[in-house]
Amino acid sequence: MKVYINFDDVRWKKHKMDLTRAVRAAADFAGAAPDAEVSITLTDDARIHVLNREYRNMDKPTNVLSFELGDPQLLGDIYISFDTVAAEAKSLGISFAEHAAHMAVHGTLHLMGYDHIDDADAVVMEKMETDILGKLGIENPYADNAAHGGRPRTPKNWLNNKWIRGAIFAACGFAAAMGFAPFHWWWASVIAIGVAYGITIADGDAPIRPVRAFWRAFPFGAAYALGMFWWVVHSIFVVPELTQQFAVWTVPALIGIALAGGIIFTTSFAVIRAVRRNPAYTPFLFAAAWTLVLWAREWVLTGFPWNPLANIAIEFYPLANSMALWGAIGLTFVIAGTIASVVECIRSRGARWVNVALFSGLMIVGGLYGYKNMDHAALDRDGPHPTIRIVQPARTQVQKLTRAMATENLGYLGELARGSETGADIIVFPETTYPFMVVDDDFPMASALGRPVVMGTLSYDGRGVYNSMVVASADGKIQNLYHKSHLVPFGEYAPLGGLMPAPGNLMRGRGPEIMHIATKKGDLRFVPAVCYEIIFSDSLMPRGGGAVDAVINITNDTWFGRTPGVYQHLDMVRRYAIESGLPIVRANYSGISAIVDSAGRIVSQIPVGVAGAMDGHVWGAHMTPYRRIGRDGWMAIILAFCVVAVWIRRRA
Repeated sequence: MKVYINFDDVRWKKHKMDLTRAVRAAADFAGAAPDAEVSITLTDDARIHVLNREYRNMDKPTNVLSFELGDPQLLGDIYISFDTVAAEAKSLGISFAEHAAHMAVHGTLHLMGYDHIDDADAVVMEKMETDILGKLGIENPYADNAAHGGRPRTPKNWLNNKWIRGAIFAACGFAAAMGFAPFHWWWASVIAIGVAYGITIADGDAPIRPVRAFWRAFPFGAAYALGMFWWVVHSIFVVPELTQQFAVWTVPALIGIALAGGIIFTTSFAVIRAVRRNPAYTPFLFAAAWTLVLWAREWVLTGFPWNPLANIAIEFYPLANSMALWGAIGLTFVIAGTIASVVECIRSRGARWVNVALFSGLMIVGGLYGYKNMDHAALDRDGPHPTIRIVQPARTQVQKLTRAMATENLGYLGELARGSETGADIIVFPETTYPFMVVDDDFPMASALGRPVVMGTLSYDGRGVYNSMVVASADGKIQNLYHKSHLVPFGEYAPLGGLMPAPGNLMRGRGPEIMHIATKKGDLRFVPAVCYEIIFSDSLMPRGGGAVDAVINITNDTWFGRTPGVYQHLDMVRRYAIESGLPIVRANYSGISAIVDSAGRIVSQIPVGVAGAMDGHVWGAHMTPYRRIGRDGWMAIILAFCVVAVWIRRRA
C-alpha cells in the first residue's frame, strides 16, 4: 500500500513518528486493497479551519478531516492539524506522536466508510481503533481514566440517537404532506423538507455507505407517503361485500404504502449523504434527485405521479402557471432547490447566497411566464361555445352497484340531466355511470335525452371488459368508444402477476385519442381521460393529433368519501390543465365535478356529495411550451442544467 505524506507545516518534521505504519495498519484491518493509496497532508489550524468551513459548514478548526474518493484504489485524502493535535495531546496527558497516529488511524477508517455519528456506529469504530492502536503498541485512547483525562468517546448530541432522529424525520414527513389539498399548508411542506434536509447534512460532508444513508432518512419517506395516501385504504370500506373480503388487507396495505413511500421519497436525501457533499452544489443534486423520482413515478410499474411537490403552489396562480412553461417537474425542481439552498445559506450564515439567488431567479422567471399563460387562458372567453352540462349523481357506491336498482338509476340520471331543460348541447356523465354493459353500437340513453352524450360505462368486445367512455349522438348511436389505458392497480387489475387480490380484472385500452362532437353552436374536439389518467403529465394528447378544445375527464371518487384524496384529485386536474393549456370538463360521480380553465382556475363546481347538474363552457385552449417540449424533454433539460450548474459552482 502506498502512503503519500505532505508537510504543509514544518513543525511536523520535528517529531519522530511513523504515520505510514499507522495508516497501513488501519487500512489492512478494514480490508483495503493491497494496492490502495492514501494521501496525508500534515497542516495547521489555519488551513484545516478553511477546509472545515468550506466542506463541513463548521467555522472552526478540528483535529482531522477525511475526504473519501469512493475509489477502492485511491481511498482519499487525510488532513491533520498540528495545533489541535498538540493541544489535545497536552490536555489528555499523552504523547504527541501517539495522538497523531490515532488521528491517522481515525482518518483512514473514515476513508473506508466508517463513522461515529450514531452511538452504535461509534462503538464499532472505536473498538476497531483500539484494536489497531493496540497492535501498534499504543494504549486505548478512549479509556475513561485520569491518565487520559476521562475523555468521552464522541461528542454527544440529540441527533446521534437514531430513534430521536428517526422520530424527527417521521414528523417532518407527515408535516410535509400537509402542503397538499385539502389543507394547502405550503409552508408546512417547505419547513418540514428544509428541516429534514438540515438533519441529513448535519452530521458532516463525508459520504457514508448508500444503504446506511438510505435507512437514516427512511422514516421521512414512509411518513410522507402515509400522510398523502392513507385515504386509498378507505375504498375497502365503501361496499360491505368488499369490506368482508378485503378488510384483512387494511394493515398490510398501510404498511405497503409506508414501505413503498419510504423507498421512493427517501431517495433524494440518501443521494446527498451517499456522495461527497459540497454546499456549493448539493442543492442541485437534491433537487435533481427529487425531480428524477417524480419523472420515474410517471411510468415505473403502472405509474403514480400523485402530488408532485409543485402542487403545494397550486393556489398561487402565477407561480402555479409556471408549469405551462416547464411542467410540474420543472416547478418541483425549483421548489426543492430553493428549500435546499436556503438551508445551506442559513447554515453558512449568509455565505451561500448565490444558489438562493439562482433558484429565486428561476422562480421569478416562471412566475412571469405564469402571468402570460393566464392571459392566454382568457382568450375567446366570450365567443360562441357549445353548452356542456355536467351531471353528478352523488349516489352511494352500494346504490350504484345494486343490480335491482339499475333501471331506477337510469331514470334518476335522466331526471338530473334534463334539469330545468335549458339548452345544453352536450351532456357529460361520470365514470361507470351507465348501469348496463355496452356490447353493440346502440346507446338509448342519448336518444332518450335527445342530445349528444358523453358517459362512463363498462364495455365488452369479445376479448374482455373495459372501463370505457361512450360518445353517443342524439339519435342513440355510439360514435366513439374510448377504453381506459392506465388501469388502477389493486382496483382494476391484480398487479405482480395476480399475487395480490383485486376486485376487477379489466383490459387496457390503446392509449390517447382525439374525439369530436358536432353541435349547433360548433364542434367540440376533445381528448378523453377516465379517472386518474388525468394525473399523468404529457400522456393524453396523441402526438401530431392537431388542435383540441378541451379535455373531458370522467371519474368516480365515491370510493374515497370526503378524504383528502378527493381534493387532491381535483388539484391534479388543475395541474394538467396548466401543463397542457387545455380547459377541463370534469364529471365526478360523487364530486367534485368542475370546469377548470387552462390556467388551473376552477370556473364552477358541484361540491362533494351534492346531487345535481351544472352548465358551462370551455375556452382558452392553447399550446404551452411544456406540451411542445414534453415531459422527457424537460427532464433532460433539467439534468443538463444541473450538470452545468454543478460544474460552474465547483470551479467558483
